[in-house]
Amino acid sequence: MPDPGTTAVVIVLPDAAPLLDAAWRIDPALVRRGVPAHVSLLYPFVPESALTGQDEKNVRSLAASCPVADLLLEEVVTESGFVAVTVPGLQAIADAFRAQWPGLLPYRGRFGARPAAHVTVAMGADNPTTAARVHAALGSLLPLRTRAAAVQLVVLTEDGWRPRFTAPLGVPDGP
Repeated sequence: MPDPGTTAVVIVLPDAAPLLDAAWRIDPALVRRGVPAHVSLLYPFVPESALTGQDEKNVRSLAASCPVADLLLEEVVTESGFVAVTVPGLQAIADAFRAQWPGLLPYRGRFGARPAAHVTVAMGADNPTTAARVHAALGSLLPLRTRAAAVQLVVLTEDGWRPRFTAPLGVPDGP
């Protein structure tokens, strides 16, 4: 679990909640309750203690320069205890955020320099049978169509992840 004050830039996908619900029904320990279905564009982001007004302005500006995205989620990936659904329609936006902050290594390098945009569905699915059950349950829910309309900067508090602000995609932020 990351430390309080950790931040991330994400796109929340409420329409993908049934994917997490399916994994939760198989084993509640696999799903981080209270964390909505989302794609992390940049995690970890600038720690809250170091976050500046310019960082926030840059997040808003970059979100405004990216279009709203209609998405098709259809591929499940499973890797060593991790089950996710890829979201290729958000890869360009994730790449743009990572290029804006090149000193921040996504997931601290755990998945390489350019991890695929994805919705994490299950973590800790180390038992191959459990992972296969989650994979099968997701397959029955896909393909899933959804829309990405905003970016959120979220911060981890003692009570869980909380939005700091939301910036709409494709909408300039004031004059």
